Amino acid sequence: MKQDLLIYNTLTRQKELFTPVHEGHVGMYVCGPTVYGDGHLGHARPAITFDIVFRYLQHLGYKVRYVRNITDVGHLEHDADDGEDKIAKKARLEQLEPMEVAQYYTNRYHAAMDALGVLRPSIEPHASGHIIEQIELIKEILDQGLAYVSNGSVYFDVNKYQEKTHQYGRLSGRVIDEMLSTTRELDGQEEKRNTADFALWKKAAPEHIMRWPSPWSDGFPGWHTECTAMGSKYLGDYFDIHGGGMDLIFPHHESEIAQKTAACGHGPCKYWMHNNMITINGQKMGKSLGNFITLDEFFTGSHPLLQQAYSPMTIRFFILQAHYRGTVDFSNEALIAAEKGFARLTQAYHLFKSLPAGKTSSSDISGYRQKCYDALNDDFNTPILISHLFDLAKVINSVNDRKATLTQQDIDEAKSIFDTFLFEILGMRDEATGDNSQLIDGLMQMILDIRATAKANKDWATSDKIRDSLGNLGVVVKDGKDGATYELK
Repeated sequence: MKQDLLIYNTLTRQKELFTPVHEGHVGMYVCGPTVYGDGHLGHARPAITFDIVFRYLQHLGYKVRYVRNITDVGHLEHDADDGEDKIAKKARLEQLEPMEVAQYYTNRYHAAMDALGVLRPSIEPHASGHIIEQIELIKEILDQGLAYVSNGSVYFDVNKYQEKTHQYGRLSGRVIDEMLSTTRELDGQEEKRNTADFALWKKAAPEHIMRWPSPWSDGFPGWHTECTAMGSKYLGDYFDIHGGGMDLIFPHHESEIAQKTAACGHGPCKYWMHNNMITINGQKMGKSLGNFITLDEFFTGSHPLLQQAYSPMTIRFFILQAHYRGTVDFSNEALIAAEKGFARLTQAYHLFKSLPAGKTSSSDISGYRQKCYDALNDDFNTPILISHLFDLAKVINSVNDRKATLTQQDIDEAKSIFDTFLFEILGMRDEATGDNSQLIDGLMQMILDIRATAKANKDWATSDKIRDSLGNLGVVVKDGKDGATYELK
């Protein structure tokens, strides 16, 4: 399957055959959160998107080094080169040390991602722990004559870089001349030669809490600098995949390419991958816009826009039902549909333990595994993969209802497909039974055995009472010629 994997490369605007830089190994860097507030649905999408990429590449046999950073310094308000550091501002408002803020929200982010079934990355570097590497990167860019010092700050010279490479704007499709003529002059940016120039290092104002010594001033690195420095440190000068949200294409990722090219003559990676946005009423969901719903609010149902609480697996399934490059608009109706859809798949999965095996198969399931691989190999097309799992679930339900037959070998293959694609690669968890599945199955079997004894003794009142009581608890008892089975509503 390795040779068949196609990835849409934002840089070339086309799907490309995936061939790693180093055979058998994959280096992947994904921009992580700026930790100054609770994670929301918009944070869940890139985490889940690249979790699928991570899981699938490992499934294909690659040794993957997955680096996802924590931004805990340098990300100024409105993603500009002026204003207050987002974490420092939160620390000032809450009268805390900035690193207390960063640690608190990092812990909360980890808890939310764990609940969503997102695997931890191989390495999770913090920007504040790599100041030396960022200073060295800035020195290299200065040595190439593509940056300048102004009043203790260091800025990347976009004009000079463009004259030398003609590359700025290639990722985002922006034209540098248009940018220079349309970018408004911002207050406090008179240090720059051109409005399009961006900060590599900022001299700290006297009241600025987060600062480090450098050859130019006591200050802090620019937001774009950190990812270039940390990507190089842990993945080398040229690695396979750089990912993040589509909102990072400009200015963040465009500037990363410029920095890396200025320092060593080429961009940082072979494939650029970007997930699209979560929207709410057609507008990007984000902290800066104040229209976000935190993941904890989804899990508890405590936000006024939510009709009910939604489990972590409902959120994950909701996101995976759309292709990662398509937009996803929040609605209660869509989340409820995702909840019901995932329940249909788990209910079908529960039937495997009691599914009757036939001597022959009336349904051909031989092509399902390849269909699932084909979907993933086509730029990680999770909605198509899920549609194949729904089709297979219909077959399983038909066999359970005695309307179709499968041999034991085909039953085992169908279960293996669910195990591989629904649970291993899509990373879904069976929330209906959770970690207590064996206990619940054992208790239910005991209850059904008591009911079977009552029926054998023609104690219909007890038999009916057990069935009706379980029904009131959301457990449906189905009587068949081979005995009774149950499923959760």
